[in-house]
Amino acid sequence: MVSKNQIKLISSLQQKKHRIKEQLFVSEGIKCIQELLNASFEPVYLFATAPVFPEEYASNVTYVSATELQKMSALSSANTCLAVFKIPQTKQRHERGLIVALDDVRDPGNLGTIIRLCDWFGIEQLFCSAETVDVYNPKVVQATMGSIARVAVHYLDLPSLIASTHLPVFGTFMDGKSIYDSTLPDSGIIVMGNEANGISAEISEMITKRISIPKFGTLQQTESLNVATATAIVLSEFKRS
Repeated sequence: MVSKNQIKLISSLQQKKHRIKEQLFVSEGIKCIQELLNASFEPVYLFATAPVFPEEYASNVTYVSATELQKMSALSSANTCLAVFKIPQTKQRHERGLIVALDDVRDPGNLGTIIRLCDWFGIEQLFCSAETVDVYNPKVVQATMGSIARVAVHYLDLPSLIASTHLPVFGTFMDGKSIYDSTLPDSGIIVMGNEANGISAEISEMITKRISIPKFGTLQQTESLNVATATAIVLSEFKRS
């Protein structure tokens, strides 16, 4: 049975300040939860409306009604299970290989999708500006579909990092050189900007390689690509090269 205090605590974890205070985050859906369990994330609570967890976790599961699960859920329509995990210690940061850096990406769905893309393309590290949406936001966790377990996400002073790095720094701009005509290395930092404003002026000045995704449409009226879509194209081209 789930208590009112547990429901109150779990509901509060939708807010960043409470996640920081409690050092806990929420994951929903068996796919995402199972990925986190497999990656040795430490569960605090496991809730389900039906037997969906593997036998090894059966003794740790609290069965609840669909109404109770909905009260804890961040989704408009709750899944069949929900888990609360301890926020793990941040993995050690390194600067090698390809790294994606996000400059003030605010949409949870975009961040979650970019984490999945990093996982798909073998990008081990994601650097985020302090203004970028919190990786443990429930909507971000949901959008990663478990990839959060395999990509190390670091929040840092992005301008300071770029100013001191030994790696080439790529940025996506409308007036950059076509990515299809560029020589792309297997190491570097790829900066992707804010949904509305792109890469900030401060970081733009530090970019060493300005690249673009050219338009092929006849009318040429589309203003820009969604940041997650652009990330997919850029990573695909880097890996293809």
